[in-house]
Amino acid sequence: MPKPVHIAFLGCGFITGVHSRHLRRLGGAVRNSYASRDAAKSEAFRRRYAGQRSYGSYDAAIDDPDNDAIVIAVPPRLHLDLAKRALAAGKHVLVEKPACLSLADYEEARAARNRAGRVVLVGENDHYKPLAVCLRRVLGEGAIGEMIFAQFTTLVRRLKTAADWRNDESLAGGDAFFEEGVHWLHLANSLGPAITTVHGYRPALPRRGPDTRMKSMMVAFRYDNHAVGSLYYSRETPSLLRGLRLSKLIGRDGIITFESNGAFVLVRGRGAPRVLLPGVRDIRGYQAMYRDFIAAIRTGSAPQMSLEAAMADQRLMDQIYATAER
Repeated sequence: MPKPVHIAFLGCGFITGVHSRHLRRLGGAVRNSYASRDAAKSEAFRRRYAGQRSYGSYDAAIDDPDNDAIVIAVPPRLHLDLAKRALAAGKHVLVEKPACLSLADYEEARAARNRAGRVVLVGENDHYKPLAVCLRRVLGEGAIGEMIFAQFTTLVRRLKTAADWRNDESLAGGDAFFEEGVHWLHLANSLGPAITTVHGYRPALPRRGPDTRMKSMMVAFRYDNHAVGSLYYSRETPSLLRGLRLSKLIGRDGIITFESNGAFVLVRGRGAPRVLLPGVRDIRGYQAMYRDFIAAIRTGSAPQMSLEAAMADQRLMDQIYATAER
């Protein structure tokens, strides 16, 4: 049995807890440690998630020769610097998404990766979730023929507190769509056809309450197969069951209707209608993402969510905000 990959988390916030809970299901493939600028916090995470070590600084975790890889789970503004430091120390890197704030930053990260000869995986867990895998498979089978329309809907009221770092755009890198809506943009751009042109439309709403971010965006786009689509994103609107929404892929020969979070997929097209259940065990894709990361480390191959894949999404983000501002 291969020896475990030793991973150290930089940052001990909510998302590190999410990652840690999913890592438990990988058995002995991973040994995890925790670093924070607050030594008591990193030690609390080590105890809670049966970690190996805790560190009172990010540098201490990066410099520990026992750590094979670093997971960067801090606000986006800090990602690039920590990724470069980890790569310079010979570590593999998994960096939460959005990994960088601009294409120039991505280029810098890519150059550091190439110099180090290490693996960098961008933590786009939605790429790996069962819903995305199912949609890619069904589209690839030609179940609805040539796609004409794609419509993605993700609406929910999920407000942040005034103290949340996401209210600070200098740390988050942008508004709610940039920091979290990028997952849905990637889903739209990863199903087979690639988005070539995109426009953003942002409602001109007053900012109220403690969550001062811009929290809504509508995106219209065209694919390279000439299909067109839209993405409705909001984190300030009421929603059934805290986010239950339907999305559709419409083709010449049928329609795929799916619950946006992955509960079910209804295929009506070539052949008899089918109801597919992508699966709930790893519904957000974290376990599959770490399996890809570990495999890439052990084989030296590129992970599915490479820096290049994330850069394709960043190019679309740049178009969205350039057009939204106009």
